[in-house]
Amino acid sequence: MADNKIKPFVPERAWRAAVAGILFAAFLIVDQVTKVMMRDAVSAGFTSADFIPGILELRFAMNTGAAFSLGEGFGFVFVILALAVVVFTVVYLWRAPLVSRLEVIGLGMLAGGAVGNAIDRMLFGFVTDFFATTFISFPVFNVADIGITCGAVIAFVGFLLSPANREGADERAEKAPRGGDSR
Repeated sequence: MADNKIKPFVPERAWRAAVAGILFAAFLIVDQVTKVMMRDAVSAGFTSADFIPGILELRFAMNTGAAFSLGEGFGFVFVILALAVVVFTVVYLWRAPLVSRLEVIGLGMLAGGAVGNAIDRMLFGFVTDFFATTFISFPVFNVADIGITCGAVIAFVGFLLSPANREGADERAEKAPRGGDSR
């Protein structure tokens, strides 16, 4: 009898490293370039401007904490946490026998964003934030924050959809007793 299961895409280590590395570098570079541009604009007298009218404006903010300015004064902890995220990402993507594409994408984004904010904390003692929503009250954020938030969500969804989880579920289903109480 032919096996009609669709074989899941199982990314090789080289693919994992390349994709995560490219996304890591992309988020890190775009984050740092936009932060330099904002700091330069502020030193030249910039205060704020519409970016997407009615939705988003550019407004400089110095964030000495983490998300929503929580953890002010603990910048060194966030730098250590960023390094831990990078180490976890590298080890996980190298050692996990099965991962989904979304896990690789999300972890690359997350690590790039974490390092982007860690660089600010180490160099300036604060994180440069500049995207401010105008249609709702929301903390000012930056490209690194987008990478961290979206990357974490994408990685989590990827983990839920991971071939490792499907394979484990299939194996458990095959081992379960048929036609009776499964206790």
